[in-house]
Order: sequence, then C-alpha cells, then structure tokens
Amino acid sequence: MQATAAATFEGKPVDVDFGPSSGPEPDADGGGIGSCSGMIYIHRMQNPLSSKHAFAVLFRFRSPTKGNMIRSEPPISMAKSSPPPVERAFTLLELLVVIAIITILAAIAIPSLSSARERAKIVKDMSNLRQIGTATQMYMNDNNGVLPGSATATWMLQLEQSQKYLSTWRVLESPFDTRSTSELGNATTAVSYGINANVYDVNNAAISADKIRKPTTFILFAPAQASTASVSFTGAGNSSPPGVKVLAAASTPGGNATGGTQNNRAKINAIFGDLHVESMFWSGTGPAFTNTSDPGNDPEAQYRWSP
Repeated sequence: MQATAAATFEGKPVDVDFGPSSGPEPDADGGGIGSCSGMIYIHRMQNPLSSKHAFAVLFRFRSPTKGNMIRSEPPISMAKSSPPPVERAFTLLELLVVIAIITILAAIAIPSLSSARERAKIVKDMSNLRQIGTATQMYMNDNNGVLPGSATATWMLQLEQSQKYLSTWRVLESPFDTRSTSELGNATTAVSYGINANVYDVNNAAISADKIRKPTTFILFAPAQASTASVSFTGAGNSSPPGVKVLAAASTPGGNATGGTQNNRAKINAIFGDLHVESMFWSGTGPAFTNTSDPGNDPEAQYRWSP
C-alpha cells in the first residue's frame, strides 16, 4: 500500500511518501512505519553550535494494532569544546614568599662564601711563604749557609736573581695585599713579606742559619704590614737594603701593625727557621706572633724573634 500524507515545512505544504506497506516494518532504530493516516509535522531547529540544521519529524499515525502514537527523532547536537587552558601567574603572596626564601638563603650563603675566600687566601699565603723558604734554602746552599740580604743588596733581589731561586716576583705579594704588582723588581713591584730584622748585625751583614738557637720557634719570614686600621702593605721591590724587614708588630717600611692578616686580624702566617709554616695568634698570653718575652704562657717567646 502506497502511504502518502500531507505535511507542512515552514508553513508550506509538502508531500511525504512512505512507500508501499501493509504492516509495521522495522527501521534502523527498531521502529516501524505502517499504514497510517493523519498529519505530519516537520520542525526545523537551529543548533547554536553548528551552521547545519537539525530536523525533528513528528509522526502521528494510526496502526491497526496500536492507537495513536507520536515518534520523535532526537535532534543532532554537537558538544561544546573546552577553551584552551590558561597558565596561572604568580600571586603577590607567592612572589613575596619566594623573595623571602632567596633573602634567607643569601644571608646564609654570603658569610660562607666570604669564609671560603679567606681560607683560600690563607692557603695561598702559606704557599708563598713555603716558596720563599725553599728559595732561601737553595740560596744558603750556594752561600755557605748565610741568609740572603746585605748592606748593598736586598734579600728579595738575591732570591730572585733573574729567577734563579724564585720563579717570579709575584711570590712576594701576599693574597691579602690588594696592590697591583709587576715583574720589574722596582717601585711597581709589591713586596708583602719581610725577613726577621734580627738576622742582620749592626752593619746589615746576615748571619748564617747555624746561629739560630731554636729554629722551630724562630720566625724567619712573615707578612710585613703597615700601621693602618685594615690590612695593608708598603714594601716594594726597590726598598732599601737589606730589604723589607719585620720584627713582631713593627715592619720596615710600614710601621707598627695593629693586627694579623686573617680571622678578623686575630691570626697571621709565618715561616720558621726550620722552614715549617704555621698560622698563629697575633697576640695573647699564650704563644703569639708579637710576643718578644713570656707574658705567662709563652716560655719560648724570647726565641721567637731573637736568634
């Protein structure tokens, strides 16, 4: 049986042909179309998310076995896509917390870095003193055990002697000395160390090493500082013979120093008559750099500066 019906689409009549049918026949969705009569309503819907139209067809028909039925096709829809994620910036509170953490870490790290830099300078200072001691020993081997320096030549010049005993003039500059230096051996050459002034007699003639009674206590070379509030030096490559000298707190040239070179000026390095290097306190009742006599707990103080 040919089934036809009148339909309207947007107010206009439309013919709809269902094709021949004598009874219900399943379609793709499990429904069926049979003999029917009545009105067909076709509605058009606009999907807000698509330019395509969706149609819903309402069928009202009569079946021999069923009463009036209305079947509606669901509209075609498109799911709304999610917007792309937006990266969240730092809040003011988070930024302040980060700044506070960085400040705390800096407060911890800066003193540690300063301490590490000073330790490095101490090591370098000791290395310089050892090189001076080695050069002095080689010089004495070539000069019957007599220490360098005389009334006519400085100990610095005799040790350098065109790099015969010292490889470079820079060995004579302490890492605590902030002056620029050169290899010319003149006023532009910084000299930070001095020899014990008591190794020379009144005529500036140097003694031989075998005259030293307690080599393990006798200071041979040490930093020769100037009399300033901070660590400074005034010795130079052209200092007058027998060269830059040190005697406890006094230096020539330089004057009387007010403290050591390290540990907030509480300690200083020195090389002794037996050529060992050690760091010692600048002053105090115990063994100290500036003690020339026993203050109570330094019985060898008298040998520290006097051979």
